[in-house]
Formats: sequence, C-alpha cells, structure tokens
Amino acid sequence: MKISVIIPLYNENGTIEKLLKKVDSVKLDKEIIIVDDYSTDGSREWLKNLKAKNIKKVFHDKNYGKGMAIRSGIKEVSGDIVIIQDADLEYDPNDYYELVKPIQEGKAEVVYGSRILGNLIKNLRNKHTEAYYEYYYGGRILTLLANILYNAKITDEPTCYKVFKADIIKKINLKCKRFEFCPEVTAKVRKMGYKIHEIPIKYNPRTLSEGKKIKFRDGFEAVWTLIKYRFVN
Repeated sequence: MKISVIIPLYNENGTIEKLLKKVDSVKLDKEIIIVDDYSTDGSREWLKNLKAKNIKKVFHDKNYGKGMAIRSGIKEVSGDIVIIQDADLEYDPNDYYELVKPIQEGKAEVVYGSRILGNLIKNLRNKHTEAYYEYYYGGRILTLLANILYNAKITDEPTCYKVFKADIIKKINLKCKRFEFCPEVTAKVRKMGYKIHEIPIKYNPRTLSEGKKIKFRDGFEAVWTLIKYRFVN
C-alpha cells in the first residue's frame, strides 16, 4: 500500500531539510506532499529549489494556517494511506512502520500515534520547561473531552501523527484553517463510526525558544471545535 505523507510547512527553515531526510529514509512505498503556508524565513525558497521526484509541492498565496495546509495536501493524495507529519522534528518518521501496520493488516481505518502511551511525561520532565506541562495538561483536557463527547477511547487527541485510509480522509468535509484540524477530524471520524486505533510513538518536544507555534488561544479554539461538532456537521 502506498503512503502519502502530508507535511504542512510554515517557517521551518532550520528543520525541514533534516526532516525530509528522515522521511525519505523510511523504506515504505510513499509520496511526500509538502504544502508551504507562505513561509517568510527562507523555507519557501528552499522548497522551490528542491529537486526530488517523489515530492509534490503546493504553495499557498498567503498564510492560512496548518488546517488549510493539510486540506490542500489531501487534494494531492494518490496513496492508499495518509499520514500527517509536522516539519519541526518533534515526531520521528521511523514510527511510520508501526503506525501504518494496523491499516495494512486490515485491523483499523484510523490510527493515532499516542505520546502518552509512548511515555510523553518523561520527555516533558527531561526538558525542564514548565510551559510543557501546560501543553501536557491542555492535551489531557482535549482528550478527556473527546472521550466524553464522542466515546473516542483514546489517550492523545492532539497528537500530530494521525493516519487514515485515504478514502476516509478524502470524504470528510473539513472546514479547519488553523490548529483546529485535530479536534475537527477526531470529531468527524468518530461521528462516522470509525474506531481510532492508537500506537505508542516517540516524542521530542521543542522549547518555546525553538519555535513552538501553538498558543493559548488555540487551546480554547480546540475545545470549542470539539463541542461544536458534537451538534453540527
């Protein structure tokens, strides 16, 4: 089964080249779809000059947000399985092998990579950054809400590593623009009746000074998104 890796890119000039090498080293039949969301740090120019046969490039005409970048990437998918991959090196592409296995074996249609099952809290403590406890507990609240509202039975709702059979993600009417992609897609796959299978993953959180982009307001927006889609489509 062919894997389509969607990479939303915005101002990651310091990590995108290394991330692509990691993705490329994964020995799976795959295509890479990079959507530049109007980067201003040189990432856009670097991507335009990149020569690679298995990479599709999409360039936004302005900065819309991560959710819109993922939506643009989905339109370019030709594979059987879709993986969402951030460009910031927090997540390890070597986890792809285990993430896609339940779908390849016909045991799941949707798979999330869980940082909780992968011992996230240990990595948080190793960073010695109080701000990361805010992210951790914020994620726990979102997960609890997803479990209450949608009976999701998951441990890590806001994880980046979300994996889908391509035909499923293509038929979801996504409306997200920013970071509300995660709660929206979680809500909608559960309302469609799909069980979310979880796999433990590795996680190396970067510090705020290294460019963490999610803000406090995004947490409120995620909560509202989960609540909203419980009652509307």
